[in-house]
Amino acid sequence: MLALRFYAPEDVRLVDVPEPICGPAEIKIKVKNCSTCGTDVKIKKNGHVNITRETTLGHEVAGEVVEVGADAIGDFAVGDRVQCIAAVPCGDCYECGKGWMEVCQNQTSVGYQYDGGFAEYMIVPAQVLKVDGLNKIPDNVGYDEASAAEPFACAINAQEQLGIEEGDFTVVFGAGPIGCMHIRIARGVHKVGTVVLVDVNAERLAMSAEAVSPDHVINAADVDVVAKVMELTGGRGADVIITATPANITQEQAIAMAARNGRISLFGGLPKNDPTITCDSNVVHYRQLHIHGANGSSPAHNKRALEYISTGQVPVKDLITRHVPLSEVMSAFDIVADGEAIKVTVEP
Repeated sequence: MLALRFYAPEDVRLVDVPEPICGPAEIKIKVKNCSTCGTDVKIKKNGHVNITRETTLGHEVAGEVVEVGADAIGDFAVGDRVQCIAAVPCGDCYECGKGWMEVCQNQTSVGYQYDGGFAEYMIVPAQVLKVDGLNKIPDNVGYDEASAAEPFACAINAQEQLGIEEGDFTVVFGAGPIGCMHIRIARGVHKVGTVVLVDVNAERLAMSAEAVSPDHVINAADVDVVAKVMELTGGRGADVIITATPANITQEQAIAMAARNGRISLFGGLPKNDPTITCDSNVVHYRQLHIHGANGSSPAHNKRALEYISTGQVPVKDLITRHVPLSEVMSAFDIVADGEAIKVTVEP
């Protein structure tokens, strides 16, 4: 079968490999869609600390069950349409016991320690089944939409922490797929008020704005974004700010533009070689700001994402703007890197 294999940074190849064998505690799926994200591009370029061997990439996976091991946990049968979690908690550590599975200290991941979904077939590991991480896809949800449930789940996790209130003035940095999903969730679930989308790429801003219709669009390459938000709020600042981009300056701007009792999600991780920002602690102190990290998602967040998609509360179909066959998977990395689409999905 065809699979996109990682060998080393800048050495990623689409190769013919043997079809995987399903173990007694595992489930084998025929991959229908594996969507892409910026993390895939970073792995291709720089590798990842958790990828220590040759592996098949791809972690936003949906497919059809073709084999169920005799000892596999769960109620699954051949023909079931399923979506798989990406971040896999251990289920046994202190954090998992507290219900904080998204920050499990023993977390493993599909497409890292386990072969992922840029392939014709994938094995769902026993550990995924142990933590209830394989989800049946609702009948009215397509495989492409289901594959987008994983990043959607990460956005749900971040927004849950923010105590968002109806009518909150909300700023989202980053006009990529995650930024668009954040806007859809903020409106569809939390009923926020005015929404502002910020980016430095005019074409990407225009493309995403057409899809999710923010109330205001700010090109931060041309405009002082903090001053503009202060102008839009009558000097009060934004209630909720989500930095869905790996840029240091956006986190600094988020603190500067936050209203009193403002809530900030540092959603996008920063480069490992430049992970620090300058923070005016007195601004945090006197405005009583709440700054939250956001790390991935739990199995429960994935289930909630599928539910929101199924009910239409948070649609994602129109955000998937490019479908690429597995034979052309390398082009998907270029499309993502160049910001030519909102969401790109690969179809074996």
